[in-house]
Amino acid sequence: MKDSSRKQGGAAPCAACKLLRRRCAHDCVFAPYFPADEPHKFASVHKVFGASNVNKMLQELPEHQRGDAVSSMVYEANARVRDPVYGCVGAISSLQQQIDMLQTQLALAQAEVVHMRMRQFSSMTNSPENASPSSRDTQSHQAKSLFSMDMVEEQANMEDSLWH
Repeated sequence: MKDSSRKQGGAAPCAACKLLRRRCAHDCVFAPYFPADEPHKFASVHKVFGASNVNKMLQELPEHQRGDAVSSMVYEANARVRDPVYGCVGAISSLQQQIDMLQTQLALAQAEVVHMRMRQFSSMTNSPENASPSSRDTQSHQAKSLFSMDMVEEQANMEDSLWH
């Protein structure tokens, strides 16, 4: 069974018109966003939103915003098919939990680095040296200032990683 528009030399109907079994007009609002070679896009959007609602949404938007709206509808529809209850919110929540877990792991790793540096610093200051007391004080002061600079740098890095 051949499509009558093909017999007349016209283009194949868009995925929306094909699914809805209607003639695809030259000014079809669906055609630019739901090409015939991607029928799954419109099928999932139609299943979740309905053709009438999608048509209304597209008609109300300026043409330059319709592509983004269709992309959002396709994404939400696919998320709703996978998770009918939460949809995109479920995916966002899952990603947020992963971020929280990774930030906790990062904070623990940074704390471990600080702890190791403190142990290294204490072993440096407690090691017996044959140097004079004044040179030991100078070395100790230099080590303390280096360590405090490391702490400032670690704290700045940790704050950056927590908020970015």
